[in-house]
Amino acid sequence: MINDIKNDAQARMGKSIDALKHDLTRLRTGRASTALVDNIKVPYYGADMPLNQVASVALGDSRSIIITPFEKNMVAVIEKALMASDIGITPTTAGTVIRLNMPPLTEERRRELAKHVGHEGENAKIAIRNIRRDALQQVKDLLKEKQITEDEERKADDEIQKLTDRFVKDVDAMVRAKEDELMAI
Repeated sequence: MINDIKNDAQARMGKSIDALKHDLTRLRTGRASTALVDNIKVPYYGADMPLNQVASVALGDSRSIIITPFEKNMVAVIEKALMASDIGITPTTAGTVIRLNMPPLTEERRRELAKHVGHEGENAKIAIRNIRRDALQQVKDLLKEKQITEDEERKADDEIQKLTDRFVKDVDAMVRAKEDELMAI
């Protein structure tokens, strides 16, 4: 019973870490990443399709993304979708190839993004602490129902706290790495 609570808490904390990773990969640094265009939808024969299903998305170099539509008539549609998106980069079209060139970040923008990364990390830590609180409450409920002893409760509380500490440490490491990447010129 206590193992089920710990396993559930560990799985939910892992999902919080995964969500943070996903949020951080979508953040635009000075380097190009295909994750920047992952969430862009393109109208394709009456349905909105993800960009990677109507075009090939690849890195040209460290500062550019190359998008090659599978059909020639999709170039204008994809370009329009990129302009309407919130990525903040103007596409350059050369024939059937669309290129997104990453401008270098200003110092002010780097600091702003570093603050945003810190904020995302703090939100992940809050989510992890909330999961800890839920798990501890479930253990207390088991104690009230006399399904476990006080010693088992104390041991479970310690284990859940160690689990929480480990995940918070992971969040701190991810945030630190992303901030270092942002501040590197």
